Amino acid sequence: MSQGQPRRPQEAGQDENQEPIKYGDLFNVRGELANKPIAPQDAAMMQTAETEVLGQTQKGGTAAAMQAAATRNEQAGLVGHNDITDIAGDQGVSVSETDVAGRRIITESVAGQVVGQYVQAAPLPTNQVGVIQQSSITIGEALEATAQTAGDKPVDESDAAAIQAAEVRATGSNVITPGGLAATAQSAAAHNAATENSHEEKIKLKEVLTGATAKLPADKAVTRQDAEGVMSAELRNNLNVATHPGGVAASVAAAARLNENVNV
Repeated sequence: MSQGQPRRPQEAGQDENQEPIKYGDLFNVRGELANKPIAPQDAAMMQTAETEVLGQTQKGGTAAAMQAAATRNEQAGLVGHNDITDIAGDQGVSVSETDVAGRRIITESVAGQVVGQYVQAAPLPTNQVGVIQQSSITIGEALEATAQTAGDKPVDESDAAAIQAAEVRATGSNVITPGGLAATAQSAAAHNAATENSHEEKIKLKEVLTGATAKLPADKAVTRQDAEGVMSAELRNNLNVATHPGGVAASVAAAARLNENVNV
């Protein structure tokens, strides 16, 4: 399953003023990257990264979508075969995997922005025999996954609101635990809002959410209702009314989908 599944590139027209397919046309990305054309060597880098981490490129996945767009751009004469987007070349592409309760959350990024997130069953050890009963992913585990998928993101008001909603869902209480996850996230967001322009000085999500399960006074399996509550909190407190790819709401939503599949 996927968070931020790449959109299929539209058919290329024959207009001489035709625009190249850009990252913002396929993926939920922002800033400079959104306006950059997808180049053949960008796609090649993602194919290599997928192969190194996953053993092969994923059918219908991020690398495949990038390759289709790059091929279209090259055929239209808008990019060269050896072209590479400057920001992708400078900051690179990455594919990472995080194991959570018997599943792998695979996160793919270009220039530090998440362009795809997939959930797969983790492979069983070759010497393991018998039927394995998969357990449901808890809210704490979903938050810990966020520390991996969006750990370098500075905490802002929308993150703090989503973490608070997750803690309330986990504990069943509207009382914020002093020194707990929600209180820490709120303090981090306030600190970051007062810290101008220095990314290094800002408190990151991984500093708040690493070891989240142990920091919660209670925990529970993630449900669809929990995911909707967390997403609503993140959306309400985001100026762009959007969730962050690979962020708190996205990770909780992915966990809820997994749990529904386990319990079918």
